[in-house]
Amino acid sequence: MQLDTYIFYNGDCAAALELYQAAFGAQIATLVRFRDAPDGGNAPPDWQDKVMHAVFAVGQSMIMVSDGRYGQPRKDYSGFTLSITAADAQSGERIFNMLAEGGNVLTPWQSTFWTQGFGMLTDRFGVPWLINVVHESEAQAA
Repeated sequence: MQLDTYIFYNGDCAAALELYQAAFGAQIATLVRFRDAPDGGNAPPDWQDKVMHAVFAVGQSMIMVSDGRYGQPRKDYSGFTLSITAADAQSGERIFNMLAEGGNVLTPWQSTFWTQGFGMLTDRFGVPWLINVVHESEAQAA
């Protein structure tokens, strides 16, 4: 059994993929546009270049994404947070700042009693993120 994450971007998927590649080195494993489907995915002409389905990797984790269905109303993401574990405070802060640009900071980047770097935000696409740095002792034990 396997549990996967699938995020729908309501038309902004390609821009989200670009941000995640720049912010934390996401590697795109699969990218299918509506135009690639035999019937164009039954999508209107202005959606032919939108992402029908994509998969990106962050370390060992795979996340599936799509622009979703054209004409569907945008929905807020709630009840979950994607968590990134950074190797050190400097890289964690860089990731945090890139994801925060145009988004909404919920917990500013800071040192806490459990780590040298922690912050929470929603990116400009509304996806909630938690960025946390592994303590040096935890990294050695892992």
